[in-house]
Amino acid sequence: MTHEKRAGLIDRGHSDISISRQAELLDISRSSIYYQPVVNEEEIRIMHRIDRIFTDWPTFGSRTMRAALKRKGIPICREHVARLMRIMGLEAIYPKKRANTSIPDNTHRTYPYLLRGVSIERPDHVWGTDITYVPLKDGWAYLTAIMDWFSRYVISWELSLTMESDFCISTLNRALASAIPDIHNSDQGSQFTAHEYTGILREHSIKISMDGRGRCFDNIFTERLWRTVKYDHLYLLDRRDYKETRFGLADFFTRYNTKRPHQSLNYQTPAEVYFNS
Repeated sequence: MTHEKRAGLIDRGHSDISISRQAELLDISRSSIYYQPVVNEEEIRIMHRIDRIFTDWPTFGSRTMRAALKRKGIPICREHVARLMRIMGLEAIYPKKRANTSIPDNTHRTYPYLLRGVSIERPDHVWGTDITYVPLKDGWAYLTAIMDWFSRYVISWELSLTMESDFCISTLNRALASAIPDIHNSDQGSQFTAHEYTGILREHSIKISMDGRGRCFDNIFTERLWRTVKYDHLYLLDRRDYKETRFGLADFFTRYNTKRPHQSLNYQTPAEVYFNS
């Protein structure tokens, strides 16, 4: 069987076997099954503009985003905007009644939001994670991070050229090598509902909490982190390639953890609060 035919056997929605494990079993390179959707240079430019608008206005759906782009001199149809936002992993956030998310699914189970009314009292009480779009010189990447909500300390992070779950799993495993939280919170994205990801959490007896779809305050600390990353670092620089961006983010997160005081932390740094509380 040819390499292409073996790659065609990959089941991206499999609940028990990860993409990387399937590639190993089929004797094909993992990189050959990971890809970015095909877009042209103009679409990349529009995506970078969408990222800036969405960072400021995360309630914008495709209809309002189209109007905002038109005001910037970018004529584009709503369907085209919706496609680009899907590629970027963007979904408008807005307050609404949370649906019952505890009903299991045949492939990806979701979990209820556990943090409503909870007082976060110490480090490693609650960790939160998310994914955000990162503009590159000739394309884009995705950034994930795991943050301790009590101290705002970024425990682990990773940059990836695709939204496959592997980079989120490796970020989680690195974080768990240093500590174990009581509760892990995420959105309902497929990376975080994947069997392998939630299985790791269950193996460590960590309570799993997930945002209600579209709710704007369920993961507010991580949303604030993304604004800081973009306005205090990414948007201040000329766009770089993947390697340069990853190197710069490593320096930024070190400075964020150890040098940047937070008003909400009584002007201490995240590292001071995380390690001394």
